[in-house]
Amino acid sequence: MSTSTYTVVGMTCGHCVNSVTEEVTQVPGVTDVAVDLATGGLTVTSESDVDDAAVRAAVEEAGYEVAAPASQSSTGQGSGCGCGCK
Repeated sequence: MSTSTYTVVGMTCGHCVNSVTEEVTQVPGVTDVAVDLATGGLTVTSESDVDDAAVRAAVEEAGYEVAAPASQSSTGQGSGCGCGCK
């Protein structure tokens, strides 16, 4: 079993969480997805290593962005809700 964690930028409501969960669940090999709205945390569980690019693409498909790791510079994008709520 493998677990990977990410930080998703731009989620502001339960619909956002549902959108990310739905998209990431469709990534081949993923067995469980947990999203924490308060922290932006995304935990992906799989039976073997999951393609990091596929997880990132799924988050982007949902309308959000995976934050750059601390060692990389951030562009400051992603301050609005991707689902269109107010």
